Amino acid sequence: MTASPTQPGTGPFAGLRVLIVDDCAEDRMLLMDFLGSQGCRVYMAVDGHDGYRKAQLVVPDLVLMDVTMPVCDGLAACRLLKADQVTRGIPVIFLSAAVLPAERVAGLAAGAVDYVAKPFDFEEVRLRVLVHLRGSLPAARPARQPQAADAEASPSLDGVLFRAARKMLSERLDRTPELEELAHAVGTNARRLNMAFRRCAGTTVFEFLREERMREARRLLCDTGLDIQAIAQAVGYGNRGNFSTAFRERFGMSPSALRQAPGADV
Repeated sequence: MTASPTQPGTGPFAGLRVLIVDDCAEDRMLLMDFLGSQGCRVYMAVDGHDGYRKAQLVVPDLVLMDVTMPVCDGLAACRLLKADQVTRGIPVIFLSAAVLPAERVAGLAAGAVDYVAKPFDFEEVRLRVLVHLRGSLPAARPARQPQAADAEASPSLDGVLFRAARKMLSERLDRTPELEELAHAVGTNARRLNMAFRRCAGTTVFEFLREERMREARRLLCDTGLDIQAIAQAVGYGNRGNFSTAFRERFGMSPSALRQAPGADV
C-alpha cells in the first residue's frame, strides 16, 4: 500500500508537524509518504527514547507511536511525554495490532488519545488525524483581528531570518558553513539566528541542515540513478560510511536498502 507524494505543505493537513515513532522501517516509510502527501511535515524516531527526545526538540502537533518497540516501548514513552510540561499537550495516537480491550485500555491510561490498527488503512489514518487535529488545521484557526497597518505589513524578524538562512543552506547542501558566517550573511549573530530557527522550525541551524540533507538524499536515492557516493557528496558528506550511518539513524535503513525497497523509483 503506497501513497503518492506531493510537495510538502500543499495537502489538506498543510503546516501540521507529525512525529512517527516506530521501530519498523517499512511502517515508518509508509506513514511518512502518506502524511507527506497530505501536506504534513514529518519527523521520525526509531524507539521510545528517540521519540521522546525528538518530541522535546520539535514539539509536533501529533505523535503517531508504535506500542511494542525495543529500548523503550510506546507506553513508557507516552508516560514520559505526558509528564513533561513541554510535551504533555501533544496528542498521541498508538499504532498497534493489539485487539484485546486490556491492551487498548493500558494505552489510553498511559495518555494516548486513540489507536490506529496495523496494517494501516490510510483512510482510517486520515480520519483519526483529522479528528484529533481539527482545531490545528488552518481553516479552523480563528481569523486574525485587524491590526494597525504597520503591524500587518511587517513580517516577524524570526521568519525573515529563518527564510533567508534556509534559502542559503538549501542552495548549498554540499557544504557546511560556519554559524557565524551564515549569521553574518543574513545580518545577525549566531545566537539570534539559532533562536529564529528554534522558533520557526523547532531546531537549531545545524539540526535543520542535517534534516534537509537527509530529505534531499532520500529524494536523490528514489528519483535518480546517482551512485551513493555521489549522493553523499551532494549533501555534504565526503565519506560514504559517515553518510550511510547518518542516513540509517534518520530513516532506520541504509541508503542501499532504501533503494532496493518496494516502491522505490530507482
